[in-house]
Amino acid sequence: MNTVVNQTPERAMPTRDRSRALGAILVEQGRLSPTDAEEIQRFAGANGMRFGDAALRLKLLTQADIDFAIAQQFNYPLLARGGDGGVSDEVVAAYNPQSESIEPLRALRSALTMRWFSESGRKALAITSPGRGEGRSWIAANLAVTFAQIGERTLLIDADMRHPRQHELFRLRNSVGLSALLTGRAGKETACRIHPQLRLFVLPAGILPPNPQELLGRPVFELVLERFNDQFDVILIDTPPIKECADAQIVARRAGAALMIAQRNRSRHAQLSAAMQRLGQVGVNVIGSVVNEG
Repeated sequence: MNTVVNQTPERAMPTRDRSRALGAILVEQGRLSPTDAEEIQRFAGANGMRFGDAALRLKLLTQADIDFAIAQQFNYPLLARGGDGGVSDEVVAAYNPQSESIEPLRALRSALTMRWFSESGRKALAITSPGRGEGRSWIAANLAVTFAQIGERTLLIDADMRHPRQHELFRLRNSVGLSALLTGRAGKETACRIHPQLRLFVLPAGILPPNPQELLGRPVFELVLERFNDQFDVILIDTPPIKECADAQIVARRAGAALMIAQRNRSRHAQLSAAMQRLGQVGVNVIGSVVNEG
């Protein structure tokens, strides 16, 4: 399985709930005043226009406001971009799921669903790459969002306890995470739900330990994954790059398989081959590769 993803800033979709008017949703969310909502409604009625088109004509709402309200009608939450409670600009799938950069990830999601998760019966998959800066964490984060958007109960684990990124991408505190879980100082509730209407949970790396490889190599990590298997439909694990340490091989072996990420014009063929060989030496099944356009 080979997929090309262009990185730049299935189940049927839920039925649209037309009982909630766009204006009511936007007033409820504080994006529109009741007075302005009434003005838009009068203008729309007088000119035979839809509410959203009338609001844009009057310049009382933006297209982003309209998209947000429609997403609410479809029970398809759009997360805030930046600010308190928002996600990083890099998690495009969360705030702009119709972006062209996300479409290849939907194709990847479908391929993984049909060829890995369904056929193998397994739920966990390590996301790895030969080196840093190849888009591994970006793909892991956005791919996790796309799984949650089709109703899969999804867990994203940041197992890079050397240079973690998922807490930054989802703007989470990193004081407690995987490192605490593996040392018995936290429970599985450490995983954070990102949005009440989105079945996406993120387990950050936590405080960086002096012995990440030893922690990941302990039997407790396998037990943790087994417990999560009972709670989630999909588990994606972000790992350190393969050429830096043996952490990725350990995580991928525990997960049962790996997805290899490479970046066009950055990843060297020799490094990619070496990474694949190192995974093969420990019995890891590399089920596919993704070429990130960067």
